[in-house]
Amino acid sequence: MQKGAIRVQTENIFPIIKKFLYSDHEIFIRELVSNAVDATQKLKTLASVGEFKGELGTPEITVTLDKEKKTLTISDMGVGMTAEEVDKYINQVAFSGAEEFLNKYKGQTDGANIIGHFGLGFYSSFMVSNKVEIFTKSHKPDTAAVRWECDGSPEYELEETSKESRGTDIVLHINEESEEFLDDSRIQNILEKFCKFLPVPVKFADKQLNNTNPAWTKKPAELTTEDYQNFYKELYPYAEAPLFWIHLNVDYPFNLTGILYFPKIGKSFEVQKDKISLYSNQVFVTDEVKDIVPEFLMLLHGVIDSPDIPLNVSRSYLQGDPNVKKISSYITKKVADKLDEIFRNDRKSFEEKWESIGLFAKYGMMTDDKFSEKANKFLLLEEITEPGKFYTLEEYKTEAAALQTNKDNKLVVLYATNAVQQDSYIQAAKNKGYKIVKLDNIVDAAFINNMEPRWDSMLFTRVDADIADNLINVDEKNESVLSTDQETKLKELFGHIPQEHVKVELKGLSADAQPVIVTRPEFMRRMKDMAAVGGAGMSWYANMPDEINMTVNANHPIYLQILEEADNDKQQKQVRNLADLALLSQNLLTGADLTAFVNRSVELMSAEKKN
Repeated sequence: MQKGAIRVQTENIFPIIKKFLYSDHEIFIRELVSNAVDATQKLKTLASVGEFKGELGTPEITVTLDKEKKTLTISDMGVGMTAEEVDKYINQVAFSGAEEFLNKYKGQTDGANIIGHFGLGFYSSFMVSNKVEIFTKSHKPDTAAVRWECDGSPEYELEETSKESRGTDIVLHINEESEEFLDDSRIQNILEKFCKFLPVPVKFADKQLNNTNPAWTKKPAELTTEDYQNFYKELYPYAEAPLFWIHLNVDYPFNLTGILYFPKIGKSFEVQKDKISLYSNQVFVTDEVKDIVPEFLMLLHGVIDSPDIPLNVSRSYLQGDPNVKKISSYITKKVADKLDEIFRNDRKSFEEKWESIGLFAKYGMMTDDKFSEKANKFLLLEEITEPGKFYTLEEYKTEAAALQTNKDNKLVVLYATNAVQQDSYIQAAKNKGYKIVKLDNIVDAAFINNMEPRWDSMLFTRVDADIADNLINVDEKNESVLSTDQETKLKELFGHIPQEHVKVELKGLSADAQPVIVTRPEFMRRMKDMAAVGGAGMSWYANMPDEINMTVNANHPIYLQILEEADNDKQQKQVRNLADLALLSQNLLTGADLTAFVNRSVELMSAEKKN
């Protein structure tokens, strides 16, 4: 029997591993199973280059629980180790066996098949164990099987043992604080999380838990639409079918594979982020991919796999590296190209999916200049009065330029956010021949503010930002059918309205326009909309009072009737009701003012009935 001390720089390596290296204790299963996969892939490589001439068989990895003995065992049928190799790879902490193997067989094997670093990964087992044993037999002929044991101190034992089959068994004697790892369902859940797509069969309780050949590892030409959809169901069993997908497959200047799916997203934005999983050679690493996938694509679903994404030793976070930025740029380009391709080849389908696609496109245009350049061609604006009718930016310019170019030679893009609430304003603008588009999703307020300065030839104005006559250019004409005395009297009646921050103005509009039209200035209303959805640094806008412009249509026939009324109190109530109706149409009449309006309306109706 050989005895000795594990060669580490400090005897404090074990508490460091237990407490700091791996913050999540369940990681030990990923590390040990990954090592087992490495050992299996090494054997396959040796067989392929003729260095292993034995029977390869059908290698698999098994995970076994023994609750009575309180042990968890991970077994493989891989290369195994000799006593010298155990001493080299286990006793020299952090020595990378995988790295040495790759250097030796460089050019003869695909390095992507060798996952991890046998060394520190193995020592994660001591986070949950008071003793760890290794039983291993090398694939090399005429070598003895060996047993290694350590109790978590720098002391170990290494001796010959009996083991008939090649490969390695790692036996963990679970400590009292970690008995959760003796529960079948706990182990199965962890294996399904980390090992779901490992390239070697992983069995637990006589059941294979993994898909060894997932869709993203195949070439796009090998897959059908049904294959992609079935893989999506495998990832997200209860999700709606995706709109479409992008298959990533590049090996230069970095290695990257994966499939990204565009999910169906409604206006409510009730979606979960962290739906993209990062793998390294089919080993699950994390759902936190914000450093790899651009922010505007974080709502995508799917898988990305790259051995070139640098991880820290515990694989728990990404480290700064030029490859990460290159991969992010590549993903952005692929998404832009895919959207452009669908738009050009099947515009009808693209339009049908625009409600969801638009969210990604607008978010991307705000945050990525290169994406924005391409997206300008396929950005769509939907006509509010003709659902299903879409314009590109260029098409809208062509349709609207004649009537909607203002005196500063800017095209005024008229938009609505609520077709029902803003109906009267929409109809008034439509009667003038204006084109009104729908901008009603959660990013539109930010999108308008962000893109308007870039599109210096365009100006966005909400359809209820002013009376229809003033939406494109302020109409200075003020021709009223009322006499000077009647206008003075009407101004006096509206002067009694107690609403704060309300600016009242008499205008000579068409007789069929509303008697009172309430609008809110575009800039202030837009800022408040931004603040409402959490715009950074804009919370103070949300607390500011509404600025309200109240335009009194002096040409509406109802005012001649009111002015003929002898009862001044009744006149004031009638005028107040007209003003309240206009405020109510914009959801600006609430609380006591709304109650007073209802009571006043009943009072006026009762008085009319008596008369």
